[in-house]
Amino acid sequence: MYVTAADGAQIYYQDWGAGRPVVLSHGWPLNSDSWEAQALFLAGNGYRVVAHDRRGHGRSTRTWHGNEMDTYADDLAAVLDALDLRDATLVGFSTGGGEVARYIGRHGTDRIAQAVLVSAVPPYMLQGPDNPGGVPVEVFDAIRAGSLADRSQTYRDLADGPFFGNNRPGATVSQGIREAFWLQSMASGHRNAYECIAAFSATDFRADLARFDVPTLVIHGDDDQVVPFEVGGMASAALIAKASLLVYPGAPHGITDTHKEQLGDDLLAFLKEHDA
Repeated sequence: MYVTAADGAQIYYQDWGAGRPVVLSHGWPLNSDSWEAQALFLAGNGYRVVAHDRRGHGRSTRTWHGNEMDTYADDLAAVLDALDLRDATLVGFSTGGGEVARYIGRHGTDRIAQAVLVSAVPPYMLQGPDNPGGVPVEVFDAIRAGSLADRSQTYRDLADGPFFGNNRPGATVSQGIREAFWLQSMASGHRNAYECIAAFSATDFRADLARFDVPTLVIHGDDDQVVPFEVGGMASAALIAKASLLVYPGAPHGITDTHKEQLGDDLLAFLKEHDA
């Protein structure tokens, strides 16, 4: 199923279950299939789960332009508007957390009851004079260089290493999980995925977080090697007025797979808080 964005791009989405809507925004350079464990679990527990492929990723149109957060947020708005979703919970993983933040910054919370940021990139990843604790630009330059030189191997290296914490002693991340990451990543458009690196790393979401006026759950692993906990979850929770923070001890970035049962239970408990 598809929704047409303002510039004509076709945004693919999955729509499972029935009940109050939960809208899932995925990470870079993946697609909505990365949410399959949570989508199946939440839809099976009485919620309507909508998960879309970001433009240039998965089954959505590989546009040349629009690979930045304002357009991503407007595409998310197009999905919510086309399906007339109300009283929804927005859940964003990694780059998808930036998409959720920018959506609220640009479109407000008229349709939104709750928000969840999972291993998310807000408030601002890039190190700079006003963000000295951020990640140096050289880290993102290296990802860009790897993407241009051999993006297939770059994605394998991410999956086999820091994304799931497979480079930590005693790691037990299956080959299947790592190959699924690579497969989804290669389904993204080359330019789209390349430009999205700047979108997730160099976008300042601090003003967007100031507009959050709904209950927000922030979930982050404290061994996240992609979006460090201090840069992401800890900083976001401090800036959002109605935020609660859940820290997964020793958890990596890709907790949608490595901690899927725990994440599903925590999301369900948060959803039920609104429904009580």
